[in-house]
Amino acid sequence: MENSTRSSTGHGTRSRGRTAKALAEAAWFPAVLFLGIVFFFAPALHAPGPHHVKVAVAGGADAAARVDAALEARYPGGFDVRPVADRKRARQAVLDRDAFAGYAADGARPVLYVAKANGASLEQTLTTAFGTAVAERSPLAVDDVAPTAGKDLLGSTVLYFGIAWNIPAYILATTLLRAVAFDRRRKLLAVTVVAAVFGVVGYAVGTALGYLDAEPAVMAVAFLLTSAVATAASGLAPFTRRFLPAVGMTLFIVLSIPTSGGAVPAPLLPEFFQYVHAVMPLANAVDALRGVLYFDGAGVLKPVLVLCGWIAAGASLLGLDFLRHRRATARDTVTEPPVDDPALETPVPTALPVHPHHFGEPEPVLAGTVRDGEGRPVRGAAVIVLDGLGGQLVSTVTDAEGRYAVSGLPEGHLSLVASAPGLHPVARRRLLTPGETARADFALERREADAGSPAVDRRGRVATG
Repeated sequence: MENSTRSSTGHGTRSRGRTAKALAEAAWFPAVLFLGIVFFFAPALHAPGPHHVKVAVAGGADAAARVDAALEARYPGGFDVRPVADRKRARQAVLDRDAFAGYAADGARPVLYVAKANGASLEQTLTTAFGTAVAERSPLAVDDVAPTAGKDLLGSTVLYFGIAWNIPAYILATTLLRAVAFDRRRKLLAVTVVAAVFGVVGYAVGTALGYLDAEPAVMAVAFLLTSAVATAASGLAPFTRRFLPAVGMTLFIVLSIPTSGGAVPAPLLPEFFQYVHAVMPLANAVDALRGVLYFDGAGVLKPVLVLCGWIAAGASLLGLDFLRHRRATARDTVTEPPVDDPALETPVPTALPVHPHHFGEPEPVLAGTVRDGEGRPVRGAAVIVLDGLGGQLVSTVTDAEGRYAVSGLPEGHLSLVASAPGLHPVARRRLLTPGETARADFALERREADAGSPAVDRRGRVATG
């Protein structure tokens, strides 16, 4: 009776432990995404206001000083004012993207030069600020020097097309991880082809619907954005391993979308998020698209260089991973010549010994134990791994401790069946993800007909006495 109670208590503890582990494995990624959205979307977007918005003021240093004092009194830290010679240069500063607004009060009526292409909310903020703080006693004329496309009423359409090239690029990288027949070169080629197709299709749809002006350079920016995100995510995968979804979603969605400058223009973001804006691929693509579509290419070079930097960083990480594998192969191969690029070989499902893994040996992608209903290890139990269509990939047997391990399995959902003489077979389903070893443990109950059979000890021998 006491043994039965102890066994029941132990089983309950193990069950709760398995439940807690399963819950943690299921909830950690949504928790990361939740916290990221709470701490990045809300602080960045909840209260847009001017933060160091660049303004060019015509009329020399004295005029600039007066405007600066008026704006600083109403909007502390909101504007960075610099003088220019005349209203023509104030207007040109906006067109050259050296300033977000130009102001001239040297005529009968003060004029504010703005660009709706930078975002309608920024245009409205500038108009309100200058109308209430600077030109209080005179009617303010507003000159939109860079109007948007006919159907881009808010100047934010570039964001939505940017998202269409940004998020699928990250998803492309994760799906290519499951393409076990693709080596690194084929994966990079796939990224290049898909990026080109996405750029052409997005541009064709945007121009056909009137959301984008007919500027072919849009396709080049789209290609760079898709390539940058997909290549960077692919390069991060071998190093972040099971945490790639959290890292990728944080970089390319949680950090990128609120700081993109599309929904809320960058000058209206808090200062920290402006720094993030300066390095994120989506934000730089939005800046480049605006330059191509509305500013005759002004200000495009810097964001293009940033996008190229992301591509170079991703390619460098892939190269570093290649060198890491090649050195490991060269160090640990004794009887066979080293493989130039292990990624050129398609993984072969293989049963592994379950001793502790040594450097250079294949790492298991699936491991576990088989025990009977009383928690004793089952020696010689058969474990069969099936693919999604029910085809057998590999079979193995457990050792004296009831353990098994398998390598070279394709990523995705797999089915497993464990069986042993005198015990009921059990099936499991597991998802294999890149960079982590999946576990599948089995507890096989004794068949009723064999309930009176001799007990088997942990070494697989019949117990006596």
